[in-house]
Amino acid sequence: MLKIRQLDDNQNIEGKRILLRVDFNVPMNNGSITEASRIQKVLPTIKYLINKKAKIIIISHLGRPKGKMVPKLTLEPIAKNLSEHLNQKVFFLNKSIGKDVVEKSKTISGGAVLLLENLRFSEKEESNSKHFAEELAKNGDIYINEAFSCSHREHASVSEITKHINSYAGKVMIKEINAIKMLTDNPKKPVTCIVGGSKISTKIGVLLNLIKKVETIVIVGAMANNFIKYNGNNIGGSVYEKNQEALLKDIFEQCKTNNCKLILPEDVIVAKNTRSKGQKKTLNKIDDTDLILDIGEKTVEKIFKIIEKSKTILWNGPAGYFEENEFSSGSNNIAKKITENTKNKSLVSIAGGGDTAAAINKFGCSDGFTYISTAGGAFLELLEGKILPGIKALEINE
Repeated sequence: MLKIRQLDDNQNIEGKRILLRVDFNVPMNNGSITEASRIQKVLPTIKYLINKKAKIIIISHLGRPKGKMVPKLTLEPIAKNLSEHLNQKVFFLNKSIGKDVVEKSKTISGGAVLLLENLRFSEKEESNSKHFAEELAKNGDIYINEAFSCSHREHASVSEITKHINSYAGKVMIKEINAIKMLTDNPKKPVTCIVGGSKISTKIGVLLNLIKKVETIVIVGAMANNFIKYNGNNIGGSVYEKNQEALLKDIFEQCKTNNCKLILPEDVIVAKNTRSKGQKKTLNKIDDTDLILDIGEKTVEKIFKIIEKSKTILWNGPAGYFEENEFSSGSNNIAKKITENTKNKSLVSIAGGGDTAAAINKFGCSDGFTYISTAGGAFLELLEGKILPGIKALEINE
């Protein structure tokens, strides 16, 4: 694991401009934040800097505006939300670089918070532009990266910027890295991975890596539909990824070679659409008009038994369409069982991914896991063993 530059707690940063890269890419609906776990996660860092009387200049992206100003993707509503969390006014500027921004960053008082506009309103952010990074760097004296979930991207505010300003990893970033070390460096065995999501192709690398290291892999959610179909069962109109037979065959073979148990759903909850009543079905009863939207009771019972025997668990991907209560039972039960065993049996439990974190929060289990990462791609890529540009940029060169 890389050695990463960290800010010394004893360093005097009073009056210093801290350029804080966070991930406020949160789900929005008509200007309102519908799920705020990514904001809540970085609050301790912001409060720490406020107490140190630093000048805090926050930078983030939201959505995919593709280098254009898209009004519905402005960060201004997030400034208001953040003000409520911090119980103090958060200033907002509708730009991220320029003389006005530099001037404002210098004139705010120690302990004040300034949020700049969506970085991706400039196409230079995603192109890792040296000029854009240099201009961003003028807004601070010290740069701190607390956007682990963006650190697999070679973007100007994550990678290039570290060449133009004294740069460090934040406390949340370090926790994220250490959480993955718990999984990759001598975890307590047996280890179980519960993996969901819709696309198997995006997780094939991490799956093949995990198969060699863990005792059991449980496949749930839309990803399981691929396996169910591959095994010759009807999945009706359910979501699945086409043309992945070779990948699926490889996973089955690798599991056999590495003596890793592969657990698939035995029964499911189906419906005609996401707003209709769910119906329990075994796999051989699914018809052409069914949508698989959750796992069934027998599958939940089997997962419970696996959790009971596990010492370490990774959960990435909900078990169903948890946003609707009708199809949230599988994810709810998994979250509560992991929470129970983490608290009562010293289970090491790590969850990764925005949807997984949202599900855990919905079911009131956010205090029941050893660690919850809101990162998706970055979490999986680091777990796969890849070097992330945002972390590489903070490496201590010895």
